[in-house]
Amino acid sequence: MKNKKWLTVLVCVLVIAAIVAAVVLLTRPKTEEKPAATATPEVTATPEAAGEATPEPAADKDTLAKIKERGTLVIAMEGAWQPWTYHGEDGALTGFDVEVGALIAEGLGVKPEYKETAWDGILAGVDSGRFDIACNGVGYTEKRAESYNFSTPYVYTEMVLVVKDDNEDIKSLDDLKGRKTANSPNSTYAMRAEAAGAEVVYVDTLGETMEMLIQGRVDATLNAKDSVDAYMGEHPEAKIKVVVTVAGEPVAVPMKKGAETETLVAEINRILQEARDNGKLAELSVKYFGQDLTKE
Repeated sequence: MKNKKWLTVLVCVLVIAAIVAAVVLLTRPKTEEKPAATATPEVTATPEAAGEATPEPAADKDTLAKIKERGTLVIAMEGAWQPWTYHGEDGALTGFDVEVGALIAEGLGVKPEYKETAWDGILAGVDSGRFDIACNGVGYTEKRAESYNFSTPYVYTEMVLVVKDDNEDIKSLDDLKGRKTANSPNSTYAMRAEAAGAEVVYVDTLGETMEMLIQGRVDATLNAKDSVDAYMGEHPEAKIKVVVTVAGEPVAVPMKKGAETETLVAEINRILQEARDNGKLAELSVKYFGQDLTKE
């Protein structure tokens, strides 16, 4: 009986101890838990964050700088218009403007790279940047100057009206109204013929022009006097005649329109002026045209 009393007392003590322990645990101040460590993102300073200005992209080089870096001057010409640009008996490309192109390239300190193309592709190629310049007896007009930068003129030509030798109806430009002429598209000669009221049949070369005229497929042609003289010298049997001679457009070097070719224009003008001063231009003119056409 006594043992049961002691067992009851022991149980009570254990229960009380458990209650006290629970109270202590519940009332003890909690310790602050530290959050799990996380990786710090790496920060890369931008030029702006470091107090530096963002570098500007390098400015595009102008045409003259590109030519000098390349080491060649790309020159457009027909290669089929004597005495400007044509192939001699040996097949080699020659002519007044071939030598003018070489003279310009030499003055720039580079080599000439000639690109032969049909007339209607020459100015388009200059405009697109395929060619740096054109040397092909290109006449300067105010209309063309709206689309291209030009050098100073280096040749002053005359224009002639040519018909078959038995034609007695066409004696002046006014007589071209309602007639057919043959010329290269977009040439100053085609423009003059159209302005006179003619219907222009487009061809690629002077040879084609003269063939159509001799065959009676066109009534007349307007063309450069020097080129017609050269043709008649090589074809004395050709049944054609010159009925009118008038002033033509001054010949200059066209380049792409815009600020990018301004330094090139200035350099070409300098080179041409030197060639005038030392007589080189006049010498080339006499060589190919038989006279000095370099003075206005």
